[in-house]
Amino acid sequence: MKKIVFTHSYFLHFDPKQERLGEPYPPLGTLYAASVMRERGFEVKVHDVMFEKEASHIKEILERERPDYFVIYDDGFNYLTKMCLTNMREAAFEMASIASAKNIPVIISSSDSTDHFEKYISKGVDYVLLGEAEETLSELIDHLEKQIPINDSLTGLVYKDGQGKITRNNRRQVLRNLDALPMPAWDLLDITPYKKIWNDHNGYFMINMGTTRGCPYKCNWCAKPIYGQKYNSRSPRNVVEEIKWLQTHFKVENIWFSDDIFGLKPNWVHEFADLLEKAQIRVRYKIQSRADLLLQENYVADLARSGCTSVWMGAESGSQKILDAMDKGITVDEIRTATLLLKKHKIKPSFFIQFGYLGEEMVDIDQTIALINELLPEDIGVSVSYPLPGTKFYEKVKEDLQVKTNWTDSDDLDLMFKNTYSPDFYKTLHRYVHKNYRKHQAIDSIKNIFGKTTHATPPSLRKSVALPYYSYSAWRYRQKLKNVSHV
Repeated sequence: MKKIVFTHSYFLHFDPKQERLGEPYPPLGTLYAASVMRERGFEVKVHDVMFEKEASHIKEILERERPDYFVIYDDGFNYLTKMCLTNMREAAFEMASIASAKNIPVIISSSDSTDHFEKYISKGVDYVLLGEAEETLSELIDHLEKQIPINDSLTGLVYKDGQGKITRNNRRQVLRNLDALPMPAWDLLDITPYKKIWNDHNGYFMINMGTTRGCPYKCNWCAKPIYGQKYNSRSPRNVVEEIKWLQTHFKVENIWFSDDIFGLKPNWVHEFADLLEKAQIRVRYKIQSRADLLLQENYVADLARSGCTSVWMGAESGSQKILDAMDKGITVDEIRTATLLLKKHKIKPSFFIQFGYLGEEMVDIDQTIALINELLPEDIGVSVSYPLPGTKFYEKVKEDLQVKTNWTDSDDLDLMFKNTYSPDFYKTLHRYVHKNYRKHQAIDSIKNIFGKTTHATPPSLRKSVALPYYSYSAWRYRQKLKNVSHV
């Protein structure tokens, strides 16, 4: 039986912000690919590099396992890998070079390698899988095992032909029936370190699952190198079966559904809630969604009924001008309505906010800050516009990306193109928005306690007593913001 060693290139240690946060998620995409190949008769090993300190350790693994194939299969469900961070790219290069030096065929699947396949092939990768890759991987290894010549009929692949020329075949059609996939190979993963880090940092453990693949919306800054514009969903019953397994074997109570868009169709969520109730399964989960999908009360009620506790919305901006420029397809009023409806049903709304989009001016920034202060979401994630290949936004700014085209890690936040303000301005803005947001949370907490609309709890008391700190910090960063706005 031929052996395949799977790994991925996301090293928590190479992303200091995420290491401090202490909320790592297993490499879901890697586990799916490993499960598919195991089902097709191969001996499969998963080497999870999440908690390793250096990429060179793969040499020891390859010497011990002596695989017939080495597959670097990154997790396309994780936004951190979609960001194509250079620290992780360098780790992938190093692992590929080590395997290539041992004459082990090297195969890779990732957002970054799909966009920059020439770079990966130059570092020792033999085959780059384009887009959704389980079927391409299976066909490729079948060709290699049977010594069938590889040509353009094997879709979804980049490789060197007999003359050493890099050949890029057409993309493969995405899978429509996701229920046909086996469950991720959770049994090949050591869940212990994930549980420990989560509990040490947060007091509870959360695991990731995917119920869908892709996103049908057309935000012009959003790259979709894996699934393109398609959107396909597992059945509610199929998802519930995986939850049962995770609860039985990992004692899971909290789930992060890492879909770009969870539960696009209200009927799906309604059936999901019914199945969980029928099976007497209690689970708490958080999702990503859009404001315009959260306007129907029965839909939001079904989310709450099925265990949804938190929704991250891509609010992006409080300026309608910027939302329209992004082709976001939502309105500021929809963000407001969705937020209030979620709060009504005891679901915590959180916002992804993006500053630095083309044409943004101070009035747009102030509108975004005002919306945050007005609605006071449970949490905010603030970033700056990040150009990725394959997007309309990237085409608009690519001439300015001569020096730097990717962030080093997720806390880089460097504005890599020319805009209204400097990169230093946006880095200062990031700090100001967070401090100002926490200040307003503290004020709201004090009002609620003294207005007796809520009971004083340890979290609300902590927020209240932090008011002087956040008030001063917000003022200080606002002053810095004024200084760098003219640079």
